[in-house]
Amino acid sequence: MAQKTGALSREAQNEMLKKERRANNAWHKLVRNRMAVVGLVIVTFVFLVALLAPLLAPCDPNKISILEKFMGPGAVDKSGVTHLLGTDEFGRDLFSRLIYGAQISVVVAIGATAVGGLTGILLGLIAGYKGGVVDSIIMRIMDGMFAFPFLLLAMIIMTVLGSGVQNVILALGISNVPSFARMVRGQVHVVKNEEYCNAARALGESDKRILFRHILPNTISPIIVYATMNMASAIISEASLSFLGLGIMPPTASWGNILTAGKSYLQTAPHIATEAGLCILITVIGFNLLGDGIRDVLDPKMKK
Repeated sequence: MAQKTGALSREAQNEMLKKERRANNAWHKLVRNRMAVVGLVIVTFVFLVALLAPLLAPCDPNKISILEKFMGPGAVDKSGVTHLLGTDEFGRDLFSRLIYGAQISVVVAIGATAVGGLTGILLGLIAGYKGGVVDSIIMRIMDGMFAFPFLLLAMIIMTVLGSGVQNVILALGISNVPSFARMVRGQVHVVKNEEYCNAARALGESDKRILFRHILPNTISPIIVYATMNMASAIISEASLSFLGLGIMPPTASWGNILTAGKSYLQTAPHIATEAGLCILITVIGFNLLGDGIRDVLDPKMKK
């Protein structure tokens, strides 16, 4: 009887430990944060819309119909097609254009963050680990790039490269390099003097192995948080470049150039600019809420 009670007690303890581990893992902490869940839902929805754009769009986003321009939300044209969000100055279906605009925003957000992140992380790792002259050279170059405001630097690069999705990704990615490099360098300065790094050096491990096996994994949390926040910034920056005529050029649909076109018709057709602006606003809020939630989960200083 005593053995059965002891066995049950051990099983109960093991079950409690499993529940505690599940409750303390990153995913369960994230889903307990309501605002983070809201952000995750918004971001997931935008990604799904972008992925399924050809299936979701009811019309060709570039099909022009001058006789049906400036139709309001819910209007039905002569052929019986309902324009859920109305039409623009060329009679193009706004719902379809906004769906394809989400595709552009997601591609730019991921691409710019990847370009800036990979380059900045590598430079930050080298600068922080090597120190000395190498650190000084890399960080002075980053400081020189920091001398330009982010959007101005992106505009200069776009002026050199020209318009297009790939050039927008490159321009925003290059402009993001200094921020990633400085953040990673600061983390490396803290981590490289930890005991496990000193032990790895004493065992004769190469600098490359120490950097990518020991230092990088222990600096990944702030990188993930910053990358999530940076995606929101990339969407705003792409819209800003397109608004200024330096980003995605018509007829390719992007939220920025839809907003640009709509600003000329705020009095006669306010729905054009309003709908594009709301798409940008909601998406950016979603990324920021998700980034805040990830920070709360991964940052030990934020644990209650």
